[in-house]
Amino acid sequence: MIKSFEDLDCWKKATALRKRIGLLVKNFPSEEKFRLIDQLIRSSRSVTANIAEGYGRFHFQENIQFCRQGRGSLYEIIDHLIVAFDEGYLSEKDLSDLKSDINECLAVLNGYINYLTRAKSEANKVGEPLLSYTTPDNE
Repeated sequence: MIKSFEDLDCWKKATALRKRIGLLVKNFPSEEKFRLIDQLIRSSRSVTANIAEGYGRFHFQENIQFCRQGRGSLYEIIDHLIVAFDEGYLSEKDLSDLKSDINECLAVLNGYINYLTRAKSEANKVGEPLLSYTTPDNE
């Protein structure tokens, strides 16, 4: 049962990716601290933060929108990793492995977005409120 955004598989996978990115950038040159390192850390944190914020909105459409923003951040991470590869900070294998992890995150997040979209549609058909789950205020 989902009681918090922390229970969502998409958040868990994105958290694992965020941690991996955090370890990876420790090996980048110090001159990238306020450039590529900062961008990778920010975009990886954005994914989990958007999933959490969307969940906390307690409405299907807002949750979907925040998940879409998180999805965009996953693509941003890919671009930053390509830059890291082009600059010689990342091996081709590491790039490939990270892209694979990101694609897995994308698949799970897209599944969650699809679930929310279907749930919103079903709620609209039966005239239920668009709350997607119970909040402490509406229990």
